[in-house]
Amino acid sequence: MGKTLDNVYKHQSLAYKYFLYVVSVALIVFFFPKGGKFKYEFQKGKPWQYENLYAPIDFSIKKTAEEIAQEQQALRDHKTYYYTYDESVANNVSQVVTKTLNDGFNTSTLTDRQRFALQNWALRITDSIYTLGIFQELPTEGAVSVVRNNESRSVIGSSQLNLEGAKSLVSKLANEISLTGGANLDELINQSLAPNIFYNETLTQRSLDEELSRISFTRGEISEGRLIIARGEVVEADEFKILDSLKEEYESELWRGNNYYFILLGYTILVALVLIMLFLFLKRYRYEIFENNNKVTFIFVNILLMVLATTLMVKNNESYVYVVPLCILPLVLKNFFDARLGLFVHVLTVLILGFVVPNSFEYIFLQTIAGIVTILTASELYKRANLFISVGQITLIYIIGYFAFHTIHEGNLDNIEWILFGIFILNGLLTLFAQPLIYIYEKIFGLISDVSLLELSDTNSKLLKELSDKAPGTFHHSLQVANLAEAAANEIGANAMLVRVGALYHDIGKMENPTFFTENQITNVNPHDDLPPKESAKIIIDHVIKGIEIARKNNLPDRVIDFLRTHHGTTVVFYFYKKQQELEENVDEKAFRYPGPIPFSKETAILMMSDAVEAASKSLKNPTFIMIDEFVEKIVKGQMQANQFLNANITLKEIEKVKKVLKQKLTNIYHLRVEYPE
Repeated sequence: MGKTLDNVYKHQSLAYKYFLYVVSVALIVFFFPKGGKFKYEFQKGKPWQYENLYAPIDFSIKKTAEEIAQEQQALRDHKTYYYTYDESVANNVSQVVTKTLNDGFNTSTLTDRQRFALQNWALRITDSIYTLGIFQELPTEGAVSVVRNNESRSVIGSSQLNLEGAKSLVSKLANEISLTGGANLDELINQSLAPNIFYNETLTQRSLDEELSRISFTRGEISEGRLIIARGEVVEADEFKILDSLKEEYESELWRGNNYYFILLGYTILVALVLIMLFLFLKRYRYEIFENNNKVTFIFVNILLMVLATTLMVKNNESYVYVVPLCILPLVLKNFFDARLGLFVHVLTVLILGFVVPNSFEYIFLQTIAGIVTILTASELYKRANLFISVGQITLIYIIGYFAFHTIHEGNLDNIEWILFGIFILNGLLTLFAQPLIYIYEKIFGLISDVSLLELSDTNSKLLKELSDKAPGTFHHSLQVANLAEAAANEIGANAMLVRVGALYHDIGKMENPTFFTENQITNVNPHDDLPPKESAKIIIDHVIKGIEIARKNNLPDRVIDFLRTHHGTTVVFYFYKKQQELEENVDEKAFRYPGPIPFSKETAILMMSDAVEAASKSLKNPTFIMIDEFVEKIVKGQMQANQFLNANITLKEIEKVKKVLKQKLTNIYHLRVEYPE
């Protein structure tokens, strides 16, 4: 049982990678749209490159979204406006007119017979007006239908009266009456008129919805076995519509029944192969990343986010698939790791997305080229202008690529979808979000970017300011080491910014006991003279441990703390070791050896060489070219003989380049001149 648990503990890192792999494959397949994949790729205006295609099933020819939209718009433009006829208004007006006449409206001089005739004519005119009806508001366009007694009848324009028109008609009819008192009849009726036909928005919208629902989404049928297109035939507009309809029907049919499980299996195998390639690349070429589960998780999270964003866009509106800023992926990975890894992960992600996006060849080509441009142009992102320039170039590549594909498909510049240019510009604007995203990733995954390194390299920062106050000699030594190490890193292609920051902070532990280090001693009094060599050695060695504690307390990144751990490796404090040997014969070397670890990267190895050379150079008196050359060779050779660079991925050729730079820099520091003969 104990051995089993021990094996589990030893292999927990590998087990986590297996778990991450399985979860990632499952999530990506889950994100994919639920549909099969049509086995033919075709584009309008290009020849059919496969064998003669016969309809495998009966299917309908689907109308395009544009055609359906046009039909819907036509119905909206010519819709029928429904109005409701109110019977009560006519009755109320008739009652008001009758009452007004009975109350003696200009009829005091009339006989009963004349009064009766006048009343009869008034009611006739009122009935005539309300037979047509009075619209509260006349329609400006479209057909008009009036609902009366649950029956609908169409009304032509000449029969449509508003209140003003009704009053004019009343005056005309009243003037035709020769009966005494008729001259005032129009005044009587017009005072009582009111609209009785009102617009019914609910009924109008319901009728329009019914018309829209009856629109057919298909035009014609294709029978099984019919020849759709022959080999070599150009895919014209009609053939393209038929092929597109077959593709949609085929993919929806594939995802039904037992086919579902086979398609799921196929997707799973393909995605699993892609992610296996990523693991193999990391293990073979980026083993330090492969061993770090935090970094592996970071890479997979970025892939999953891009796949999720793209598949969501495909499901909702595939026309806007280029809105997803996929070039953020190589930007971020190059910033935290290197260009080769960033491009490799980007290409693998594009291959995964090629399963689900429309026009997959066009998509894969454009995104791959954009990713390459991103890797080639995006550098030193801590300089604000660089990101804008890189994003501008990426956007230009998208636009040029789309323009080229359009001319290939159409053979001319007609029908360019100008909205895509806006989409590409929006893609570029979203890519600018890489900067805040990098900051978020730093906080979540504990990584460090060039932007953060630039902030840490500010000598006015709190910690470096404290170092310059408490240990000015050490601070000056750190600046000199930073200059040497940065120059050496540039020479061999290492991360110069990281080396510089590591050099600035590598000796912050000396703030605890600054006077015990020679660079901070401003008098001839040396506190080590009153201490035994073993205790002095402990104080010197402890500056590494105390430096790590100070760094953690001030939240310095782990990649910077690595320089504090390794800048002395497992070397011996030789001066006090020799002094102890003078006091006793058998000296325990462990008490005088730094705890390590030894450098494990080019950057930490460069710092070890630069630190030792700069510190020891203070002991040189009247240095010459030959003296500096021998001096540097001796120090670096001693470190190599002590096996300090075994774990660092630095070659002998690179070490020679570093030594050359150190010699040149020291020569400049001591202002050596060529000695001319007298």
